[in-house]
Amino acid sequence: MQTVLFHSTIFGPIRSRRLGVSLGVNLTPDDGKICSFDCLYCEAGFNAQGPGTTGFPPRERVARLLETRLKNMSEAGEPLDVITFSGNGEPTLHPEFSGVIDDTLRIRDMYYPAAKVSVLSNSTRLDRPAVADALRKVDNNILKLDSAITETMHLIDRPNNPEFTSGKAVEDIARFGSQCIVQTMFLRGEFDGKHIDNTTPAEVDALIDAYKKIGPREIMIYSIDRKTPAENLEKVGRDELERIGEKIASATGIPVQVA
Repeated sequence: MQTVLFHSTIFGPIRSRRLGVSLGVNLTPDDGKICSFDCLYCEAGFNAQGPGTTGFPPRERVARLLETRLKNMSEAGEPLDVITFSGNGEPTLHPEFSGVIDDTLRIRDMYYPAAKVSVLSNSTRLDRPAVADALRKVDNNILKLDSAITETMHLIDRPNNPEFTSGKAVEDIARFGSQCIVQTMFLRGEFDGKHIDNTTPAEVDALIDAYKKIGPREIMIYSIDRKTPAENLEKVGRDELERIGEKIASATGIPVQVA
């Protein structure tokens, strides 16, 4: 079974195809996975591997490890474009997420004031006031919307809460408007005997309507780049992604980044 990617709280820096030189922060366990989605394409594997034994890293430990790494990088003259909250699950599930963001912004300003702070979130906890307030403080509030059609979203993202809908996601994301970036994974394939494809005209049109309602400052679209836990998934080629991106940009007037 494909298992967790990140075995530490601070990892990298790595070169992100969307964000540049990125230092990662994993707010979920370093030996298990905790997420409110169980996406077919998740590079950290399925939730079935379990939450591990280490639990959420305490806020104080995250701050200490981050400051040590940034201090060492700064003294060595290493470049840094962004500090990215990602990891083995959904970062906003951390019980002290808001405080961790405050600490990160403070420490960032000490060592790399020009670096951005990004959070990659699956949009399931945007109705929590503390989470929403924290996300409004970061530079890149990147929110997932893989389909504006609930049936397709459930096939791809497999939310733990079966009552979670694309409509709910769009409604919650729309509260951020230009304070967010919307990220969409395009793919096709099969899983558990069901065909999956969010590149069809109906899917893209539904996403366009959702993007218009949300009004983000940017839309990021991408496809599979690494091994996925569901094996029968197909990467959408660059040319096709470019065509989808052009259609979205033309229809919405919103900048589209194709990664």
